[in-house]
Amino acid sequence: MPSTFHDDLFAPDAIRDPYTFFGTLRDAQPVRWNQQYQVWIISSYKQLVWTARHPEYFSSEVALRDTQPLSPTIPEEDMELFGAVRQWLAARFTQNDGAKHKEQRKVVHGFFTPKAMESWRPLVRQTVSALLDDLQGSGQLDMMRDFATPLTYSIIAGLMDIPESDRAFVKELSSQNAVTDYLKPIVAERVREPGDDLLSVICRGEIMGAYTRDEVLANALLLLVAGHETTNDLIANGILAFSQHPDQFKMLRSDPDGHIVDAVEEILRYDSPLKSVQRIATQNIEMEGGQRVGKDDRVRWVISSANRDPSIFDNPDDLDISRNPNPHVAFGSGVHHCLGATLARLEGQEAFAALAQRFEGLQLETDPADLEYLPSVGQRTLLNLPITTR
Repeated sequence: MPSTFHDDLFAPDAIRDPYTFFGTLRDAQPVRWNQQYQVWIISSYKQLVWTARHPEYFSSEVALRDTQPLSPTIPEEDMELFGAVRQWLAARFTQNDGAKHKEQRKVVHGFFTPKAMESWRPLVRQTVSALLDDLQGSGQLDMMRDFATPLTYSIIAGLMDIPESDRAFVKELSSQNAVTDYLKPIVAERVREPGDDLLSVICRGEIMGAYTRDEVLANALLLLVAGHETTNDLIANGILAFSQHPDQFKMLRSDPDGHIVDAVEEILRYDSPLKSVQRIATQNIEMEGGQRVGKDDRVRWVISSANRDPSIFDNPDDLDISRNPNPHVAFGSGVHHCLGATLARLEGQEAFAALAQRFEGLQLETDPADLEYLPSVGQRTLLNLPITTR
């Protein structure tokens, strides 16, 4: 292993360029114990897929089982707050295993099938068009602030049928408690009289006995506050990628309808919005390379690295919107495959197609080295994205 490799998952080089950081690790030791953060790092495609498809060995109940945050040391006085956050996280259906996960996921699965999502395409297309109409001729834009975030928030608020008059107010609420307090009377009303919206679908889970009221609120909060962030990142990362690869944007412009599906899949692979996912080992396990993962050990698989694994993808560091097949794992694999993948794909398709139809090019207005990312192990989130459209 190169002597230059280090274990600091929050170091600037790891945040700015996870592909080099984890790629070096993947090529040297695809399953490795990170001593600094006390976690096994899974960085190869093959090992990621294997761990994802064996939930009996790797639990999703991270909030319940892991009593310490995977982050730089937090002050002792913040541990009570961390405990409250753990309780909120544990109420999400994504944090469950086995039969409970299956039962709770089933409640909302029908809303996100490809056929069901297609019925929302006109809304997404209209929202994209209206946003771009407002931005046309504005000169330099922050495409994260001005386009990606308002687009994805507007869509999820619409799917949940949050009153339009409340949406700006809810978006500005700064704490989960404040958003939860806002949602409580709406949830109570939708439990009494459910409609066809996504929030009503979750509320039906309480009526069916699959969710408690606290779980309804936690999952509603997940969708409204955090559920659209992955799609934000998909769209922003894609705009950045196209600004740096004008030949690929030109190809998309030449036939948006013909290229858009493969283009979105390639953006998902090339700069995945979710960098990594954590699990907890349920028993002692010997991995393929002989590493012995202990019961209750943290295990974190790195999507960013797996999606650029040269044993799976030809020229993995190249953006190629004609790449097909493209078996990326941007949405995970196995029974915990991201439920919102269909919605993210739909929004990505409509956003990138509209950009290609309206603009000849996307010009990044800063040195790529100066772009700032959220200091997160899990998310690939640009803090700003200065772009001029041509």
